[in-house]
Amino acid sequence: MESVEIKRAAMSDVSLLQKIGRQTFYETFSEGNSQENMGKYLEEGFSQEKLEAEIADKHSEFYFAVLDQKVIGYLKLNFGNSQTELQDNSSLEIERIYVLREYHGKKVGQLLYKKAMQIADQKNVNYVWLGVWEENPRAIRFYQKNGFIEFDKHIFKLGDDEQTDIMMKKKL
Repeated sequence: MESVEIKRAAMSDVSLLQKIGRQTFYETFSEGNSQENMGKYLEEGFSQEKLEAEIADKHSEFYFAVLDQKVIGYLKLNFGNSQTELQDNSSLEIERIYVLREYHGKKVGQLLYKKAMQIADQKNVNYVWLGVWEENPRAIRFYQKNGFIEFDKHIFKLGDDEQTDIMMKKKL
């Protein structure tokens, strides 16, 4: 998909970010979770206020994958104290890589991943890390294929359901 462009999201893109965030999260996780927990997470995790705060955070960056002026996926990166767990200044966290289901298998996730690695290189970090739901084998395989290895686990709360994420890292 050569015509996919990766663009940094700005504050003026909050509504686009909210739309793509909610849609891709729902497509990815709705089958394995209750409607109640999904609804609660989508409302809270992708509220306009929360997204505005995240975009305004100088230690977080969002990028859109755009095809024919349509946002088809996105990436969220965290640095330093904005990282959800490790908060190590020598690392970068990939908090989210999500792509609309209809574009799965078309290398859009790989383009977003490549952007994350370019930024990791620019920031001269020692490693990149992330958390991935233990029941998302597609994502786990994607990261393993890209050289990530498991190093720990943590709890991710979806509504009132505590789920286990596998923490993975790649040394640079």
